[in-house]
Amino acid sequence: MSADEPTTDLYDLRVVVERIEGRSVCGLRPGDHFDLTESNRLSIPAGRHFCLYALAACLPLLPAKQRDLSDGDWLAQDSHVACPDPDERVIMRIERTGRRQIATGELT
Repeated sequence: MSADEPTTDLYDLRVVVERIEGRSVCGLRPGDHFDLTESNRLSIPAGRHFCLYALAACLPLLPAKQRDLSDGDWLAQDSHVACPDPDERVIMRIERTGRRQIATGELT
């Protein structure tokens, strides 16, 4: 990345299962998580999994949570997402874990 190349600041994120208010049919447990880094790299710890439906509930919010948000933005205040399965009621928390500069031309 050259000094005059435009960059974008993005946050790395971790989505953590905070609690399960119903029964976990999908096998998730509190503390299970996935990480989103370098704008588009999703990783799950070795030997674990993450439910596709819980992941789908989070995906629309992640690009916004990667960016700076104004103090009045509701998404700056709220970091919880619920899985759409009403029997499970998996509650996940989106955390910012780091910040990095990425060359704007490298972003998808």
